[in-house]
Amino acid sequence: MVSNALHDLWFGFGVAFQGSNLMWSFFGVLVGNLIGVLPGMGALSAISILLPLTYVMHPVPAILMLAGIFYGSQYGGAIGAILLNLPSHPPHAVTCIDGYPMTKAGKGGTALGITMICSFFAASVGILVMIFASPLLTAIAFKFGPAEIFSIMLLGLLAGSTMSRGSPLKGVAMTLFGLLCGVVGTDVNTGTFRFALGIPELSDGLELVAIAMGLFGVADFILNVNRMTAVTSNAKLRIRDMRPSLAELKEAFWPMVRGTGVGTLFGAMPGTGPTITTFVAYALERKISKTPEKFGTGMIAGVAAPEASSHSKTQVDFIPTMSLGIPGDAVMALILGALMIQGIAPGPQLISDHPDIFWGLIASFWIGNVILMILNVPMIGVWVKLLQVPYRYLFPSAMFFIAVGVFSTQSSLFQIWEVLAFGLIGALLMYLEFSVAPILLGFVLGPMVEENFRRALLLSRGDLAVFVERPISCTFVVISALLLAGVTWSAWRNRGPKKTAIQVLESELAVNE
Repeated sequence: MVSNALHDLWFGFGVAFQGSNLMWSFFGVLVGNLIGVLPGMGALSAISILLPLTYVMHPVPAILMLAGIFYGSQYGGAIGAILLNLPSHPPHAVTCIDGYPMTKAGKGGTALGITMICSFFAASVGILVMIFASPLLTAIAFKFGPAEIFSIMLLGLLAGSTMSRGSPLKGVAMTLFGLLCGVVGTDVNTGTFRFALGIPELSDGLELVAIAMGLFGVADFILNVNRMTAVTSNAKLRIRDMRPSLAELKEAFWPMVRGTGVGTLFGAMPGTGPTITTFVAYALERKISKTPEKFGTGMIAGVAAPEASSHSKTQVDFIPTMSLGIPGDAVMALILGALMIQGIAPGPQLISDHPDIFWGLIASFWIGNVILMILNVPMIGVWVKLLQVPYRYLFPSAMFFIAVGVFSTQSSLFQIWEVLAFGLIGALLMYLEFSVAPILLGFVLGPMVEENFRRALLLSRGDLAVFVERPISCTFVVISALLLAGVTWSAWRNRGPKKTAIQVLESELAVNE
């Protein structure tokens, strides 16, 4: 098994080192790093804007570019959190707690150096998990029929909706809204129009690009346009400042290992976002530390653990997405949608049917993380300057690219109106404290759930028992039922205006700030 995995990995490096693939991987990492640094921007916004570009690209470089944006933005977000106490993205809010005090103490470069080492180590562990987990998934790939695929995607929907940030009930509501958006258009079995409201442009259904750009691009900008202020910083960093001492490396080692373990565990669980992962990793370090009272004053462990967990989760997230067709979060759902646009069905058979995509992607992770390390050392001064770009310039530029990108998909103005509509819907839902990520999850998985459900019933002549008679399908149905029961019990036990898990952790961590 090991020799086969190494052979496949060697094949993956051959794919990743091809000229065009390497170029697009570098482009993705560079854009992701840039987007990660800019406040108010994120991987979702960047991927949404660049998604139309993948329409005219070969599947392999398209996926490599999107993946590069994803893990590149994770490191970029840490720069603003550490140097300016500016968490551009929610997962980096924890990094601010100890990262910024280190900057005030003159150790901002050390914190960034530790972050870089942790990101590479955690990403490497995540990649190794992917390499050795994939043969096991390939072995059971052909045991998956329509009933099994339906059951596992049902679990993905439930996990994504109930484990989203905030109220589980709100998460379920948003997933159902996404499912309803997914059934708009032409019925694949009968050919009749469904829920199209008599609009011919909706005959092919709602556009993934329009929904993604609206919910995560336009909505974000609408809410933040008056909140962002100009950032000023006197932070000056030299390359030698980013070299941590041997004692600092020893102090960071075990938190880095534990954070990597937390990220790997959460990455394999569909529906858990990177935010809760970093909070759990930080809370764990505080619990086992001999000096928990020092957290919040510039502890290296408070930077190493959450950053390692964030990067390992980013890599391991691709396991359920690529091999099972279950996206771990909204970004993964978007990458899943990009695969489907290319006519590639994610699922257990993807590894055997498209080895160039799967193994090329794994190899590109290592190449991309090496590029990140090389890129960030000399360009750290440039990233600091970018943090000072006024938001009033970023907003119209991003809106322009969104409009051009969505128009280019079908050369239709209707798509732009679609983006605007979902932007307003997304802004309203965010204002009301609804998580919009489950909408994308429901939209992407909904049609696949419906198709496999109907196919399983056709093969069983309408007998619903087919979902519990087959062992694999029955296992996932039982897990789904237990998940629902657990969430229901938790909601009943915590009746009244209670805080969410993340809010509880935030209040705990605020003690040390």
